[in-house]
Order: sequence, then structure tokens, then C-alpha cells
Amino acid sequence: MGTILDYLREYGDYSLAEKPFGDVDSLVLSQLSYLKFDGIVPGPEEARAPVSLREIAAHADYDHLYADERYRKDNTALFMGVLNSRRFGEMLLWNYVNLIEPEQESQFSAVVCGIPGGLPYVVFRGTDENIVGWKEDLNLAFSEPVPGQRYSVSYLEQAARTIDGGFFVGGHSKGGNFAVYASMHCDAAVRERIERIYNHDGPGFRPEVREQGAYREIEERIHKTVPRSSLVGMLLYTEGDYRVVESRTIGLAQHNPYTWLVKDGDFRIVDEIRPGRKFLDQTLNEWILSLDQAQMHIFVDTLYGVIQASETDNLIDFTAHWFQSLQKISRAIGGVDEETAGVMMQIMRALFEMVSLQAKAQAQSKRVSRKNKWEMQREKFEEGMAQLESRLKLQESEKK
Repeated sequence: MGTILDYLREYGDYSLAEKPFGDVDSLVLSQLSYLKFDGIVPGPEEARAPVSLREIAAHADYDHLYADERYRKDNTALFMGVLNSRRFGEMLLWNYVNLIEPEQESQFSAVVCGIPGGLPYVVFRGTDENIVGWKEDLNLAFSEPVPGQRYSVSYLEQAARTIDGGFFVGGHSKGGNFAVYASMHCDAAVRERIERIYNHDGPGFRPEVREQGAYREIEERIHKTVPRSSLVGMLLYTEGDYRVVESRTIGLAQHNPYTWLVKDGDFRIVDEIRPGRKFLDQTLNEWILSLDQAQMHIFVDTLYGVIQASETDNLIDFTAHWFQSLQKISRAIGGVDEETAGVMMQIMRALFEMVSLQAKAQAQSKRVSRKNKWEMQREKFEEGMAQLESRLKLQESEKK
């Protein structure tokens, strides 16, 4: 078994006629959409022809593609694997959009991939390292559409005008949510041309949001995949089919597409989400749906305040300095009720779980006297969380 990088090495020489486009191909292109094509791939308003992967590789700003340092190594290998493959090597890209609007709490990016011998793919980027994008993720819990969802509809309709015939739509994480939302709210004539909709571990929708769009018209065309310990993809996903993919890691880190396992040209599929995670997902969804809009605004704004407490605008710095931020975090969530504070503590643990996993991986090949670095890091984290919980209890008792 391997990952999407191994898939490109093993199946990159197969044409789409020899091996039809499938879920793994979709995840490859969904991850490709995270690369920073600004100034390289033409946008909707530019009178420039689509650019090839070879033109991108030769561009003066080529290195800007990998501005997200977290995945520089994997993203470089992905781009080179796509570029050097017979399957995708002649692909053209156009209609690139990348909008970050802190005032509107919106991060939106999309691109069209013209696949040789196959249907074009309109792919929406998920949440990148910008914290404003994570605030928009949280806002998906509301009934009203977030700016990125509204942008996705107009973008899809505009992109469809640059395409002849049918096409695919999809994305990873929030990009998967946008793909489904755009498909069920776009013009009917555009919707009829959509062959498949790929949603890779993207959040769902509140019931009233599904009812407002043409969800029933498109649900049979949705290909949803989630990792075995999915949190993001099961958020507000209370009905519908999905395939569960095995991952080489655990917990929230499974949201990373580079951890999804591939076997014999398809994902390594397992029967169901892990029982403990499924119970937590259902509990979180029930809790979210039980809140009215006013309560939900308090929860989302407070949780965003927790993340902002680190005084950074991206998750790389936030996770790098989480321990130093505990004092600020305690002040940020000190004003909410005990139940909301408890849920936010659980979410914080999930966020920081990724940091612990990274520290563990780094320590595996290097011994530290009596305890490895990961154990020491984990101990510090648990100590800090215990202190934070004590402060919250004290604040709650003082209110009473």
C-alpha cells in the first residue's frame, strides 16, 4: 500500500482510456489546487490562454507554488509526479482565483484543470494555512451561506462557460463542501452538465441548507470519501453515502490527503469510521444542531477568539507556539458557559493532536534520556491543558 504519491508513480503512465478517472485522481487534483498559482495561471478576467504544467514549471515564480511550508516536500513531489506522468503531464490550467478577505471572513480559491483525454475538472481549494479560512469553516455551521459558498456558485457558472460539454466538480475539505454547494445552487443548465461531484472529507450542511438547494437532484452524483477517523468530513454530515479510507496516521492528522492509503489503484477502503470517532462525530453534530443561531454565533466567535489568542494569522505559527499561548487562550474562553468551554477544550485537543504526532515522528529516530521528545512534549501539553481546565473551573465557580 502507498499514498497518492505512490499512485502517481505506479499509475502515472496509464492514460484515462486505459484507467478511467476515479476517486484517487480526484484527490490528486484536489491537493494540487492547494499550490499557489498566483501570477502564473490566468484568472477569469485575463485574456490569456490556459497554461500547461511545463509552462508553470519553467515560470520565474515557480517556487511560489510551495509557499505553504508545511507540505513543501510532498507538494513538490506531487507537482513533479503530475508533470512527469503520461496521465496528467499535458494538463492545462485556467480560471484561477485566490481571494482572502479577512473583513468578510472568507478564503476562496479555485481552478479549472483540463485533463488530456478526459473531462475538465473544476476544483475548489480547501482551507489553507490562513486562519481566516478556518473561521469560514466554523461559519459553515450557520444556516446562512458563507461568502465562499456564494462565490462558489458564481465561479462554477462562469467556469462552465469556458468548458464544452460535461465536467467534474470537486475538492478536499472545505473545497468539497463548496463543490457540493455550488452544484446544488448553480443554474439548472450548468447542473445538468455536471457528471460527478467529489467531496473529500469536506463538511456537510445543516438540514435547512440542503432543503434550500437542489441537493436531491445531485446526491446520486456525489462521491464522498472520508478517512477512518474523520472529524471535518463528518461535521454536519447526517445522511448520505460515503466511502471510508484507511490512513497511515491517527486522529485529526488523517485529514491530510498525503496520509490516505492507496492499494491496487484505488483507496484502501474499510467498513466504517472508527466506533469511538463516529460516536464523537454524532455527539458533536447533535450538539451543533441543538443550538440556535445566537448560541452558535457565540460558540464560533469564541472559538475563533481562542485561535486568534496566539496573535498570528496562520496555523503554522499557531501550532508552533501553542504552549506559550495557553494564558491568552484561557482569557479568550473564560467568558463562556461551562458546556461551551468543555466542547472547545475537546476541539483544542484535536487541533493540538497534530502537533504531538509531528513531534513523535521527529523523535522516533532519536532517543532522549529516559523519555523521548514526544513524551516530554505530550506531558507538557497535558500539564498545560490541566492548568487551563483548572482556571476555567475557578472562573465558573466565581461566576456562581
